[in-house]
Amino acid sequence: MNLLFVLLCLSTIAVRNVRGKSKVRYFPDYFEFGASTASYQVEGAWDEDGKSLSIWDVAAHMSPSPIKDGSTGDVAADSYHLYKRDVEIMKELGLNFYRFSVSWSRILPSGFANQINQAGIDYYNNLINEMLANNIKPFLTIYHWDLPQSFQDLGGWANPMIVDWFVDYAKVLFENFGDRVKFWISINEPKQICTEGYGTDKKAPMVNMSGIADYMCNKNVLLAHAKTYRLYDEIYRKDQNGSVGISISCTWYEPASDSNDDQQAAEDARIFDWGQYVHAIFTKEGDFPERIKKNVAYKSAEQGYAKSRLPELSVAEVDLIRGSSDFFGLNSYTSKLVYRDASVEGMYAVPSYMDDLGVVMVPDPNWPQSHSSWLQEVPWGFYKLFKEIRNVYGNPTLYVTENGWSTDAGLIDDDRVRYYRNYLNALLDAIEEGSDIRGYTAWSMIDNFEWMQGYADKFGLYEVDFTSPERTRTPRKSAYIYKEIVRTKSLDPDYEPEILLDATKEN
Repeated sequence: MNLLFVLLCLSTIAVRNVRGKSKVRYFPDYFEFGASTASYQVEGAWDEDGKSLSIWDVAAHMSPSPIKDGSTGDVAADSYHLYKRDVEIMKELGLNFYRFSVSWSRILPSGFANQINQAGIDYYNNLINEMLANNIKPFLTIYHWDLPQSFQDLGGWANPMIVDWFVDYAKVLFENFGDRVKFWISINEPKQICTEGYGTDKKAPMVNMSGIADYMCNKNVLLAHAKTYRLYDEIYRKDQNGSVGISISCTWYEPASDSNDDQQAAEDARIFDWGQYVHAIFTKEGDFPERIKKNVAYKSAEQGYAKSRLPELSVAEVDLIRGSSDFFGLNSYTSKLVYRDASVEGMYAVPSYMDDLGVVMVPDPNWPQSHSSWLQEVPWGFYKLFKEIRNVYGNPTLYVTENGWSTDAGLIDDDRVRYYRNYLNALLDAIEEGSDIRGYTAWSMIDNFEWMQGYADKFGLYEVDFTSPERTRTPRKSAYIYKEIVRTKSLDPDYEPEILLDATKEN
């Protein structure tokens, strides 16, 4: 980011703060707001109009069910049939953009590009056109975890062939939607795909081969992203004039003490958790970080492996991946304290990702707790994350592509309101210090199928009645607050909606 841009950001914020009350903070004129969902979590229509099975269709129908409440995404929020209502919600909120994902198996039932399902193309065309008719920019995620089961039968993201299969799929989307879609996310959250889906059984396809399958997956995800970026750059960018990025899930890891061991443990946690992807794409050196390569090589030799369990990237692959993003898509929710001591030995399976990392991660019990066990409110960690990205990774243009808070059922969600305000305050602090942050995306626009938690955790600005055939959507208090933030491009800690719909009033 050049000096002129920094000065423009600071002057815009300073001028607007002079005009308003000192406690009200303003976002730069260029800043945009959106909300996000993902295909399997909201669409439903799991076996309609030519769609084939995804790994989440298969996982949710297992017996016994691995889903906490035994539910499935068969209907979910029924956005496949109710997309016009979803666009009405976007308009009600005043969103600048809406981030959604495409179901690979809805577009390509066999997974391969030899057979394109026109019904799937029509659905996304209808959604995109309805959005554009209401001045909502489509922000399209190519892959948000719902891999065709046919490809998982062939090894999924552990099979190197998936790189070319993914590029073929992306090409179909560029050809069909690129004339109207100008913002693309290639892949959502490599770490969750690989470490949780292939390294553990916390996400589909539940391969559960930590320290081996997750590292194989990491390499292939990075190559699939990079080849997709290069495809767009070489063939589509000139005519379509869009941008392609990747969404990386980043948790801030704070040392539990000032000791050198804990300082190093926190740095290692950041490098292993998300630095390996960020380093490969956003640094001049590229490649996996040296710390990871050394740790895994040492552990592998100690465990009797002939070579490191971490696959190598060739010089050509490093060059391919390095610089392969027009912007940094940041998904961030929470922070953790990290320490390293003798208790780490023997704590984790061997081999495993966590054994290679060799740290302990815990929340501070004083941090506000959401309905999700993993999610605590730590806005200063959000700020430190921006600072780290700015100082260590060259201050790339950045969009917050997910940030949000879970609750139980109910429409008066003051804890979510507090979370959004505190995290947006931290974001404004980072902008004022020079971070090149262009937009913010609330997760999520509506309640959805929350993976292994089913429908227990509610992230939506709008509550969805999953017991109703109509899947009625009702705004929560946070929806009114977010709408005002978007409308005014300001953050007023004292703003309260003057009128709430009767449906949002609780005794």
